[in-house]
Amino acid sequence: MLAIASDHGGFALKQEILAHLGEKGISFKDFGCFTDRSVDYPDYAKAVTSAIINGECTQGILICGTGIGISIAANKVPGIRCALCHDVFSAEATRLHNDANVLALGGRIIGPSHAIMVVDTFLSTPFSNDERHINRITKIEK
Repeated sequence: MLAIASDHGGFALKQEILAHLGEKGISFKDFGCFTDRSVDYPDYAKAVTSAIINGECTQGILICGTGIGISIAANKVPGIRCALCHDVFSAEATRLHNDANVLALGGRIIGPSHAIMVVDTFLSTPFSNDERHINRITKIEK
């Protein structure tokens, strides 16, 4: 199950991504926000990261205006590796090398069609399991 949330700055992009996930038959849980009224992005980062840490979901997508604030908030949670990606290469690399479990996007930075390519790449790329990457992730988690 995929957890997804946004603040008001990411709301429109989240709606586009939700429609795409539905078309692809990908199961997700939408943690909000549910309108474009101003809200605080840390609340939505906490909801998604909590769902991942407690095992309700395996991966997440977080969206705010730039993706910066919401990714900072997510990365405060032990066990979360959130990567802000606005291109396909970064989305692939963060899964292969960092085993990122949350993708952050900026709703005011990336257009819907490109964001969908980034999301698809993030969700379809497995972790490499290379020993050097495992060692680096272990150091991050300490």
